Amino acid sequence: MSSPAGSPAEAAPRAADLTELDELVTRCTACPRLVAWREEVARVKRAAFRDEEYWGRPIPGFGPHDARIAIVGLAPAAHGANRTGRMFTGDRSGDVLFRALHEVGLASQPHAVSPHDGLTLRDVRITAPVHCAPPANKPTPAERDTCRPWLVRELDLLRPTLRVVVVLGAFGWQALLPVLANAAWQVPCPRPKFGHLTHAELPATDDGPPLHLLGCYHVSQQNTFTGKLTPEMLREVFNQAKHLAGVP
Repeated sequence: MSSPAGSPAEAAPRAADLTELDELVTRCTACPRLVAWREEVARVKRAAFRDEEYWGRPIPGFGPHDARIAIVGLAPAAHGANRTGRMFTGDRSGDVLFRALHEVGLASQPHAVSPHDGLTLRDVRITAPVHCAPPANKPTPAERDTCRPWLVRELDLLRPTLRVVVVLGAFGWQALLPVLANAAWQVPCPRPKFGHLTHAELPATDDGPPLHLLGCYHVSQQNTFTGKLTPEMLREVFNQAKHLAGVP
């Protein structure tokens, strides 16, 4: 696997479209700790998946290039997206997420098991501030910052249609605000604090339409198994996102 031409900060701005950006992301080797971890997980595997070939590389965004809604998570799961090669695919968090998206009309089916399962998204693109699976699901601040240019460019390329960003969890919220400030929107000061159903409207810096920022508890088992985040709560967030984005 070859690295993109230069660091993410050098390579990302040169991507002409999302197809090129996604391909560059999959070849990134900028963070040695994350590279070592994702490849070790892919080599050792979990017993339940021992007969599968793991993806073991960075995970690009997933969804249409003219999405009106973006969903921003945290980072790929070691035995979910790091195994399957698609965001939130192949783990229980993804089961919850895609079921809710299907129920509100934003996904073609309620399950996601592999990139070849026929799932398509409508008006939604899913991405993350960190594209490699981190140990203990905890990227370092330096790894988060190194990965940031990928998300900045992704939002730049989505700019013509993007109207809403749904952020899953406090880490994603904190990681996203500097990204938005480097893209086409003005982040208010003091910065809005994360909370479930928090809604902030960010004015554009390019004379375009504003961006609506929505907070949502993360779809992790810690939240869904304890009832902190219920299916009804998740559907409420996505229905609000649809309304704000003008998605019928």
